[in-house]
Amino acid sequence: MYSLESRRLTLGKGHGYAPRGFSVLVPALGEPIPGVGSLPNGNCRGHPFAELTPLVGKPGGGRSRCRRRTPRVPPDGAAGAERLRQEGTRGAGGDQGAEGGPLSVAGGGQVSAARTRPAGSCPGGGGGGAAEPRPGEEEQEEAAAGVRAAPRREMRLRPGPLLTALCLGAAFSLLWYAAWQGSRGNDFDMYQSQFLKLQQRLLHAEKENKRRSHELSSALDEIKRIVAKGMNLTTNHTDYMKWKMLNLTRKLPVHFTNVYYYLPHLREYEDALFPNVILGQQRTGVSLVMGIPTVKREKQHYLLNTLHSLLYELSEEQKNDCLIIILIAEVNAEYVNSVAESIKTSFPREIQSGVLEVISPPASYYPDLSNLKETLGDPQDRVRWRTKQNLDYSFLMLYAQPKGRLYLQLEDDIIAKPDYIQSIKNFAAKQSQEWMILEFSQLGFIGKLFKSQDLPLIVEFFLMFYKDKPVDWLLDHLLWVKVCNPEKDAIHCEKEKSKLRIRAKPSLFQHVGIHSSLAGKIQNLKDKDFGQNVLHKAHNNPPATVDTSLRVHQQYTLEKVYTGKDCFWASAPVAGDYISFTFLNPLKVEKYFFRSGNMEHPGDKLLNTTVEVLPADEMLRKELVRSGSKFNYPATKDGYLKIGAFEDGIAGGSINQSIGKIRAIRLSINSDSPVWAILSEVLIKTSEN
Repeated sequence: MYSLESRRLTLGKGHGYAPRGFSVLVPALGEPIPGVGSLPNGNCRGHPFAELTPLVGKPGGGRSRCRRRTPRVPPDGAAGAERLRQEGTRGAGGDQGAEGGPLSVAGGGQVSAARTRPAGSCPGGGGGGAAEPRPGEEEQEEAAAGVRAAPRREMRLRPGPLLTALCLGAAFSLLWYAAWQGSRGNDFDMYQSQFLKLQQRLLHAEKENKRRSHELSSALDEIKRIVAKGMNLTTNHTDYMKWKMLNLTRKLPVHFTNVYYYLPHLREYEDALFPNVILGQQRTGVSLVMGIPTVKREKQHYLLNTLHSLLYELSEEQKNDCLIIILIAEVNAEYVNSVAESIKTSFPREIQSGVLEVISPPASYYPDLSNLKETLGDPQDRVRWRTKQNLDYSFLMLYAQPKGRLYLQLEDDIIAKPDYIQSIKNFAAKQSQEWMILEFSQLGFIGKLFKSQDLPLIVEFFLMFYKDKPVDWLLDHLLWVKVCNPEKDAIHCEKEKSKLRIRAKPSLFQHVGIHSSLAGKIQNLKDKDFGQNVLHKAHNNPPATVDTSLRVHQQYTLEKVYTGKDCFWASAPVAGDYISFTFLNPLKVEKYFFRSGNMEHPGDKLLNTTVEVLPADEMLRKELVRSGSKFNYPATKDGYLKIGAFEDGIAGGSINQSIGKIRAIRLSINSDSPVWAILSEVLIKTSEN
């Protein structure tokens, strides 16, 4: 592209385009500059050399592609030379760059001196490197040399285009940086959104896992119940399936749904308010429901004695119209099963008939009790104990509410007076005013009778403040909220509360526990209005001599119970032991009745014991020995007829008059007993008495 007439341009110091000695080829005069011809209006910045030497175009008139000036012919002689020198320095003030070096063209013509701006005068640049040259004057070749002179043009720096380039570059850089930052921000938002979605998925998965785990646990519990049912732990199939249908609905009555506000953790556990029914027939529609919560105690247990006392002397009619619910308020399955098994062993008939029911709460019912706020000056363990107690009472009340008309709250370490059920019904029936609580004991939460329709309100109030105060205090506060006027004095308040809380005397229940369910606590609380409990029952029995092989405890002799002065109490019997009553004269006995145990020690019963009579007729006795039976009664080897046996500590019945007169009655113990024996009532009825 370049002709042979191209010149070599050497840049001097201070022009900023190249270091000293840097040479570039410039097209010869008349040749177009490569890459410049397409630029509009002679803008020569498109070519790397155009800004260095914006010369050229074709000689001869007209405009070229790069803007140029009309060439001047220098004058001859010294005057012409001086003129050229002056023109070369015009506008520069004699300043020739940083060092004023000359600009020369190799191979011919001479450029006098390029006019430049001072170094550092261009905005944004130091030295003269950022300056832009301005086209100079073009020179003619000298005629004497016979060749064409190289064009000479003035050169000067232009700040405008470079400043524009710098601004465009800076703007592009800022836009690129903003876009990069924006992309980073967008990436961060995207990652944050994805992380939140992942977190939500994990929470959903965890919740779903808990739900499925609970369903599996429920299925396992159902399998266990079916197996237990096969082992005769529950025998009423119809009621059992009704309960399961109720349980599977997982729906609570509307007035129970407020529980979720006070125990919000229950929202995660659908079945937390449905108890594990361990024993029972799901009896409903009774007049009286009794609730007994029980927990594990470190030393002595009173539950079985309490149940014996409550069931003592109940008639069949009373048993058919009441329900006793035992809440084993523990989550340890081994302990719960052991207590349930002991109840089943001691009261098989009551479990079978449905008068006794044993339940336990799911572990998910209880919230976290490890970090409760200490109130009323109580230490952490006592606060935890009373808080759990409030939750236990609430759970038991909610379960018992739909099962009967009245609800009686009891504890697991009490004894009851004889015929307490009839006394409660009589006292409730004679109340002429509206009542909320009938009290049959002045101690704690023992013997408190409620209407079942009031239980949802009471439970809700308990749950509002279950962390704050004991249950008996909360009950008093509930009455205060209902009837007390803050503008009146305490005497008026107590008077108003007494209209809703009515006290019955004497008390029907006595507290007998010494070792509290709170570890290490000893409490000898006694209800002074309970009075002395009758521990034996006297009858007018015929004259007889008494005898026993049992070891008598202290002053509680067999003679005292037979004569109605006290009970008979002896250490644990073994197989072969006996108690006998030999009449002074043979008698025709019509009826007999024996009761073992008493109100204070209802568990000290005669177990596996038979009632035997000895006929007065000697010939009959010999016949009994030979035949082994008579009158549908089995006979013993010594001539006694077995006419009855103890069941749940009681033996009674009529005697076949065909036997004739009887010389003696004997109680024979057929196996070792794990408990002591009390005989609290002896009745032998004859035609004479």
